[in-house]
Amino acid sequence: MTMGSNVSLTALSENVGSAIVSLGWSSPTGEGDADVSVLLLDGHGKVRSDADFYFYNNPVAADGSVQLLGKEPTGDGSEDRISFDLTAVPAEVERIVVAASRYEGARFGELDDLKVTLADAVGESLLRFVIEDAGQVSAIIFGELYRRGEEWKFRAVGQGYESGLAGLATDFGVDIEDDEAESGTEAAQEPEAGTPDAPPPATLDAVPAPRPPAEEEAAPKKRAARPRTAKKRVTPPRAPAQSLAENESWRQARLFPVSALKNDRDRETRATSVLLSVMAQVPRFGRRITAPFGAPSGRMETFTEVSLPHGDTPRRPDGVIRVERAGKLWTALVETKTNGNPLKSDQVQAYMDIAARRGYEAVITLSNDVALEGSPLVDVKIDRRRKHQVALWHLSWAEVAHQAQMLIRHEGVGNAARTWLLQDLLHYLQHDNSGCHGFQNMGAAWVPVRNGINDETLCQGDPRSLEVVESWERLIRQVCLRLGGELGQKVLPAQRTRRGTDPGARRARLADQLCLEGRLQAELRVEGAPGLLSISADLRTAKLRTSVEIPAPEQGYPLTWAKRLVRRLAEAPADLHVETLVEGGTGGPRGTLERLRPEPADLLPKDGSTRITGFRLSLFKGMGSGRGSAESGFIRSVDDAVHRFHTSVVVHLDAPAPGRTAAKERAAV
Repeated sequence: MTMGSNVSLTALSENVGSAIVSLGWSSPTGEGDADVSVLLLDGHGKVRSDADFYFYNNPVAADGSVQLLGKEPTGDGSEDRISFDLTAVPAEVERIVVAASRYEGARFGELDDLKVTLADAVGESLLRFVIEDAGQVSAIIFGELYRRGEEWKFRAVGQGYESGLAGLATDFGVDIEDDEAESGTEAAQEPEAGTPDAPPPATLDAVPAPRPPAEEEAAPKKRAARPRTAKKRVTPPRAPAQSLAENESWRQARLFPVSALKNDRDRETRATSVLLSVMAQVPRFGRRITAPFGAPSGRMETFTEVSLPHGDTPRRPDGVIRVERAGKLWTALVETKTNGNPLKSDQVQAYMDIAARRGYEAVITLSNDVALEGSPLVDVKIDRRRKHQVALWHLSWAEVAHQAQMLIRHEGVGNAARTWLLQDLLHYLQHDNSGCHGFQNMGAAWVPVRNGINDETLCQGDPRSLEVVESWERLIRQVCLRLGGELGQKVLPAQRTRRGTDPGARRARLADQLCLEGRLQAELRVEGAPGLLSISADLRTAKLRTSVEIPAPEQGYPLTWAKRLVRRLAEAPADLHVETLVEGGTGGPRGTLERLRPEPADLLPKDGSTRITGFRLSLFKGMGSGRGSAESGFIRSVDDAVHRFHTSVVVHLDAPAPGRTAAKERAAV
């Protein structure tokens, strides 16, 4: 699409009762990011109340019409997705504005490949609009959905705002209170959501109170809370209550026991039943799982071991999810694998055929594996001649555990009984005998590639190196999910790629780099961290290196910087390596924290005229050799290294100062 053009959704697809809108971008430094927002407007082009403004502090509509699904990594950056249930949008809403904003002085002109795409209920991409020159604006309206009679249309907009999210929202009638300091204080004092003893607040900042009717405005009342575009601080979980058990041998009674699981079939059956039952009983969790697959918001029922006719032999999918909304049904078949067992193409193909014949909307596969863009887990054939199309989606057990952990520890579900159900689900998934541990095997190519690097016999173009690169990418995505669940913050793989980079070509380049250098590398973007968290696995030396680069302060003296950094790292490990980064890229002074604590001045270059640009902090750890997730395995060692580095080093560092990230991006363009 081009700027200003519009198209009818019904002209593109018959499955537009719900839609997924994705806003995407890439960054030259890998650090650039933005946040999406949605405004529901009436016939006058204004919100009906502040509650029609959906953004990071108010991500879900009570009626299910809008849900911000969060960020997903892509081959050349990341994208922020929004689920719309167009059948649930109130009749008085005429337009839905889809926008994004940046913060801390950053501008959209510093990002590449700004685009918006829209997919229908079966995941079929219907349209794409690319913004070529964003300029120095901090907020952009990418597009809007609007009514024309009984149908919905989409218009490509591309309008920028220099005043950011607050200015954009104010233009559409939202009453903004943008006091960041006050917002942070109130957020820090909030009781933890979902705990039975937490008294409910009078008004929630996350869901702005609606404006009173005109006849009530004259009465002297306390002013309703207004939405704040300043980001809330995450409320850390409270320490669990002290156990009443006499000793550690006493095991707490569980709703979902794992002791009776004897084989993989038992594990698959139990895991499917446990997950689907909790999804039905905890609506917010069920909605969080199904919304990315195009499911509407409504009454959900789940089923297991359903027999469906298929030729001479009936088929029994592991589960069925059914959602009812306004008399219409959305149905998905579920195929589950546990304990690292791979999905079988013939099984998934059979369920796709059954779903197409019966008019179901989706097939969802669930396993320990992690899906990658451009690298499908199963090979199925989709008959495009059929009028009814079925979407095929994949979900990792690690993603399920991540969503449960986010709701339990950081967001809450507003009900003590539902919180307890989620806790029991999470305990089940994390138990050694459940088989639901996420990605846990680097594959058959791991040992030959590792040995080939050590023997210098691995050649460029060897397909086994590409298999290892794909496994590494899956592992990094799982590490992001686990760390993000613990922190309650967004953690995403960072890609330093340019517009239009093909995922397959990027992986092939990384495979050649692995053959030449013997290293696997990745970068993680952790919200609130001073820089990208880097992880490098050197297969020649069997060492893992985790590091972060901190930019030098813009004011002050170098000796003051060094002393302050050492003070900030008072509780960091003594074997932390600190390196001074200097202009020109030549190596600066370096040493372990143990040696630098008494003499911070050793971090300063001998030549006083050399300009310091920053500091690099690194921890080294032995790399596990096995391909699995056992204590001595490679996967466990990577997970432990990232966790240790963040908890012992990164948490002690200052967040990036406003404008510093933007300056780095401008320098990289």
